[in-house]
Amino acid sequence: MVLVLIALGHAGTLRNGELKRTVGEISQKMLIQSLKQLEDYGLVQRIAYNVVPPHVEYSLTPLGRSLMIPVRAVCDWGEENVAVIDANRSLTR
Repeated sequence: MVLVLIALGHAGTLRNGELKRTVGEISQKMLIQSLKQLEDYGLVQRIAYNVVPPHVEYSLTPLGRSLMIPVRAVCDWGEENVAVIDANRSLTR
């Protein structure tokens, strides 16, 4: 779910296929489940346009945008500490 939030935080608004390409290694089923949960939590807004073929867009709600502050902080921490984490992982193998 965090990868979906990050993708929407960077891009703003994305369609399902764009999200799947941006997130990468995720099944369509898992992506849909994640989007549904995020929508239920009030973090993601889903807009379905009544056109053929169907057109659905996803974006962060104000609540979702406010969550990006701590998510970015965690991502920054991870990037700053990736070498230490990798070194620790290699010691336990």
